[in-house]
Amino acid sequence: MTEPKDDELTFLPLGGAGEIGMNLNLYGFGPPGRETWVMVDLGITFGNEAQPGIDVITPDPAFIEERRDQLAGLVLTHAHEDHLGAVPYLWERLQCPIYATSFTISILKRKLGETDFADRVHIIEVPLSGRFTVGPFDMELITLTHSIPEPNAIAIRTPVGTVLHTGDWKFDPGPVIGETSDKEALSRLGDEGVLAIVCDSTNVFTPGESGSEADLLENLSDLIGECQGRVAVACFATNVARLDTIARAAAAQGRDVALAGRSLWRINDAARENGYLTDIAAFLAEEDAGHIPDDKLLIICTGSQGEPRAALSRIAADDHPHITLRSGDTVIFSARSIPGNEANIGTLQNRLARKGVRVVTPRDRFIHVSGHPARDELAEMYRLSRPRVAVPVHGERRHLEEHANLALECQVPNAIVAENGSMVRLGPGEAKVTGDVPSGRLALDGNRLVPMNGALIKGRIRALYNGSAVLSAVLDGDGNWVAEPELSTIGVLEDNENAIAEDAITAARNALKDLSASKRRDDDVAREAMRIAVRRCFRKTLDKKPQTTVHLIRIQNP
Repeated sequence: MTEPKDDELTFLPLGGAGEIGMNLNLYGFGPPGRETWVMVDLGITFGNEAQPGIDVITPDPAFIEERRDQLAGLVLTHAHEDHLGAVPYLWERLQCPIYATSFTISILKRKLGETDFADRVHIIEVPLSGRFTVGPFDMELITLTHSIPEPNAIAIRTPVGTVLHTGDWKFDPGPVIGETSDKEALSRLGDEGVLAIVCDSTNVFTPGESGSEADLLENLSDLIGECQGRVAVACFATNVARLDTIARAAAAQGRDVALAGRSLWRINDAARENGYLTDIAAFLAEEDAGHIPDDKLLIICTGSQGEPRAALSRIAADDHPHITLRSGDTVIFSARSIPGNEANIGTLQNRLARKGVRVVTPRDRFIHVSGHPARDELAEMYRLSRPRVAVPVHGERRHLEEHANLALECQVPNAIVAENGSMVRLGPGEAKVTGDVPSGRLALDGNRLVPMNGALIKGRIRALYNGSAVLSAVLDGDGNWVAEPELSTIGVLEDNENAIAEDAITAARNALKDLSASKRRDDDVAREAMRIAVRRCFRKTLDKKPQTTVHLIRIQNP
């Protein structure tokens, strides 16, 4: 391919660089400002206790939304939420075709089925190891292994050079589900020449290798064999290989397996639809679990991260309609703790312990392996692909820095640390960050997306930590009181602290009285004076600064 003089190859992450999760990657090719773009992955992350009322967070796609006529398509590497979960929320803003393999499409269609635009989404199925074009990009899928079926790296060929986008991966010699990683394809790509690799950084601090899924079967089987009562195993619903492993371990110990959690059933259906889990007996529905003797039952549950509405949390709270756990039962956490979820997981495990339930975690036994590459696997990837530039992604800043150093140790000539919004020119010429574009997060609040840094979320967070107060003031046109002011608070006062409320009302009265006649007639000035007075009163009395609002009603003089 001939390289036009003014064409550039650009990489732009809008999610997943400087953080783990919420991946949104853009590749642009063409003259600067007139590029054609392809998007790789469009994922979500989840809210926590510091973001009240927010369960789902997406990247802000404003940059590419403004250029959607230049967006040729979205390619999904695999079916994890942090790689495709934002499609139902953001596709209408982008309206581009979507490319993915069969299993990923099965998951995606189930999600789109909950929208009112599913029939408008153009989805193109790509076979494993398939080669296809999206705009000016010649793209080839390379099979890798991960904790979900059909994870793919993508070789993105352009006239300027080839980029290897790894997605999430590991080198697992015994993946249980799916094929082993296609190292031959990686080596061939290295022989052809790789300009840059954009690579997973999750486990860059972990020495050695991540471990094989196949090695878990014996350990899980032995552990289950030790248990006397009911056994529940919590794992990520999307880890189809783990479902297979758990089911085989349970069968080896004479236990039937039930699934508890809607997401597990969705994944089970998608897996069987695509030829996975076919030699595993059908799982029992949770309502049938009560008909199986305790020592013959194993329940696979959602809720390994302590999610309050997941099956295991409901079981621990005795709030599940069909399943209970009692003293002498066992819960096995066959999943890692995602950073930020430690408090929720600890709360869940304590609740189980109070019930007399034995809790087993990966700290206690070898019952989990990661789906991401440790340092030796990263080094092997560099040995096979031999890129000239490394751009670490899928990690916090400390992960990206460490990964860049590792790449240099692996004889990669250039390593670039770029976080969300960094415009990285990969070629021609020296690869480097050339600028920044706005990036951010959107929060799903009810049925709408709002900016994470907007007034709504900021106000809610302030109210969460400091409470809120509303003063209702009814004035005539001259600023005289027409009715007694009322003060309502949430999270500020105890029921017996009426005197503090009266002090705040008095402070508002005095603040209004101190204004000149003309200022008392000005709604904005009067409202702000009373608001500040109420807030200062609480600050002085309680050392708290509640979110304070004044509801001002004017009754005009006759």
